[in-house]
Amino acid sequence: MNWAVSLRLVAAEEFLSVTGLVLLLIAGWAGDKAARAITWLSVAALAVAAVLVAPALTHGAMGAETSAFFGQFAADSFASFAKLLVYGAAGVSLALAPGFFERFGQFRAEYPILGLFAALGMGIMVSATDMLTLYIGLEMNSLAAYVLAAMLKTDDRSPEAGLKYFVLGSLASGILLFGISLTYGFAGTTNFAGISHALQGTMSTGALFGLVFILAGLAFKISAVPFHMWTPDVYEGAPTPVTTFFATAPKVAALALTMRVALVAFGAQMAAWQQIIAFLALASIIVGALGAIGQGNIKRLLAYSSINNVGFMLIGLAAATAGGASAVLVYLAIYIVMSLGGFAVILQLRDAEGQSVESISDLAGLSRTKPGLAFVLAMVMFSLAGIPPLFGFWGKFVVFQAAVAAGLVPLATVGIAASVIGAFYYLKVIKVMYFDEPADKVAGSLDPVHGLVLYASALFISPLGYLLTGWLGGLAHSAAAALFHGA
Repeated sequence: MNWAVSLRLVAAEEFLSVTGLVLLLIAGWAGDKAARAITWLSVAALAVAAVLVAPALTHGAMGAETSAFFGQFAADSFASFAKLLVYGAAGVSLALAPGFFERFGQFRAEYPILGLFAALGMGIMVSATDMLTLYIGLEMNSLAAYVLAAMLKTDDRSPEAGLKYFVLGSLASGILLFGISLTYGFAGTTNFAGISHALQGTMSTGALFGLVFILAGLAFKISAVPFHMWTPDVYEGAPTPVTTFFATAPKVAALALTMRVALVAFGAQMAAWQQIIAFLALASIIVGALGAIGQGNIKRLLAYSSINNVGFMLIGLAAATAGGASAVLVYLAIYIVMSLGGFAVILQLRDAEGQSVESISDLAGLSRTKPGLAFVLAMVMFSLAGIPPLFGFWGKFVVFQAAVAAGLVPLATVGIAASVIGAFYYLKVIKVMYFDEPADKVAGSLDPVHGLVLYASALFISPLGYLLTGWLGGLAHSAAAALFHGA
C-alpha cells in the first residue's frame, strides 16, 4: 500500500478532522459568543471538503485506483456523489441554525462542531468498503447526533428526543455489530470484496442471519419500517434545525451505505436480500402514508413523509441494477432539496413571541398572511407527493422505471398505488393554508439566509428543475457505475 496515495484519497476527511479540532479549541477559548463565527467557518469547511471530493465524481473514479488503506476505504465516484449531498445538506442545516437558537439564548459554540464531526462520520460511512470502517463512521455520526438532538435545554422534548434516539440507536448499533460478527465468522473477512467472493454459490444459514441483522441495523438508520419507531418522536422533539439535519444528511449517508453493502458486499447473493429490501420498501411506503394522515404536528407529518419516501428509494435498490442505483441517487438528490426547503419554511413559522408554530391547524389561512411562505410550502408538499410538473415527480418516475425494467412490475404497481394515499396528507396541509380562515398565528419577517434557501429550493423543484435531468442523471449514472465496476 502506498501511504501517500491513501492520504491523498482521504484529503476531505483529513481537512474536516483538523478543522473540527481547531474550531473546538476556538470554542473552548472564545465560548458561546463565537458560535455564529464558528458556524460560518464550519459551513466554509464543508464547502472546501466538497471541492476536494468533486473531481472523483466528474472524472468517474472507480476501481483499484480509488482504494485506500488496504481496501478499507474507497474514494470513488459513488462516494463523491453521496459526500456532495451530505456536505451540502449539512452546510445548509448549519446555516439555518443561528436564528433559531439565538431566539432561545441557547446557541452553543459546540453545535456547529458536532455537525462538522457528524458530517465527517457520514463521509467515512459512504466510502466504507470494510465492515470495521463502516462501523467507525456510523458511530462517529451517531454519537454527535445523539447530543445534537438534546441540544435545546429550554424545551423538555429535546432531551427526551436525545434519550430516545440514544437508546434505540444503541440497540440498532448492537444489532448491526452482531450481524457483522456473524458475517465475519462465515466469510472469514470484513472486507466487502472478500465477503462477496466468500459468499459465492449457496449461502449458509449463518451467513444469511448475518445479512439479515446487518440490514436490520441499517434499516434503523434510514428509518425504514419496521425500524422506524424513533423517527416521529425524534423529529418532533429535536430542535427544528437539528430535525432539518436529521432529515437530510444522515439519510443520504445511511442509504448510500446500505446500497454499497447490498450491491458490493452481498452482491453475489442478490436473491437473498432482494426480497428483504422489497418488503422494507412496501412496508415503509404504506406505513409512512397511513401514519401521516392523522398527524397534527407538521414535523411529525414530515417524519412519516421521510419514511414514505425512503420506501420509494428502496424500490430502486430492490431492482439490484445500475439503473436502479442511479435512480435512487437521483431521487435522493431531489428529496434532499425538497426537505431543506420544507424545513426552511417551518423554521420561519413562529408567533409574535418568537415561539415555534408547529401545529398544522395554526397554519390556517397562511396564504393570506404570509403568501410567500405558503407558496413555497405548497410547492414542497406537491413535489413530495410526486405531482407533475414539479420536480419531485421525476424522482418517483425514474425509480418506478428502473423497477419495471428489472422485472419488478408488481412492486412498482403497488408502490404507485400507495403513492396516491400519500397525496392526501400533503394536500391536507395545502387545504389548511389556502382554504381555511386565517388563524393569524404566524408572525415575524423572513431571515435573509432562510429566504435564500427557500427560493433556491423552490426554483429547483419547479418545472425549471427538469432542465437539470440530463446533468443530474449523468452524475448519478457515473456514481452508480462505481458500485458495479468489476461485478
